[in-house]
Amino acid sequence: MSTIKSFEELIIWQESRKFTSNIYKLTKNFPKEELYGLTSQIRRASISIMSNVAEGFDRKTTKEFIHFLIIARASASEVQNDLYISLDLNYIDKESFKTTYDHAQKIAKLINGMINYLKSQTESYTKTSKINEQIQQYI
Repeated sequence: MSTIKSFEELIIWQESRKFTSNIYKLTKNFPKEELYGLTSQIRRASISIMSNVAEGFDRKTTKEFIHFLIIARASASEVQNDLYISLDLNYIDKESFKTTYDHAQKIAKLINGMINYLKSQTESYTKTSKINEQIQQYI
């Protein structure tokens, strides 16, 4: 069995990367007065998801990785909250809201799956190529 050598191989990070790109596209047309407010906030929260997955992956213990995954999951919730604000202010339509909200939900479920997988392993888990498949069973 091969070993995952980098965070880029994790499906959670790959989905988070797509999500962040979509958030930037979604917020591109937000009002200019929101550039340092809601636009910045929702973008930073989406970046936080993928950044914390990457940072946690390179930590040395399972406990540390789980800690960073919990932060990533909280950032996904923050984006969902900010999507409600964007919808209420008519910055996005209902379809964009639902699509983006559902993507954040999918990422949160993947993160939960990874957390559950890691909790089921010993303190020093093996970063195998099967991680992406194995976390699916915990969703």
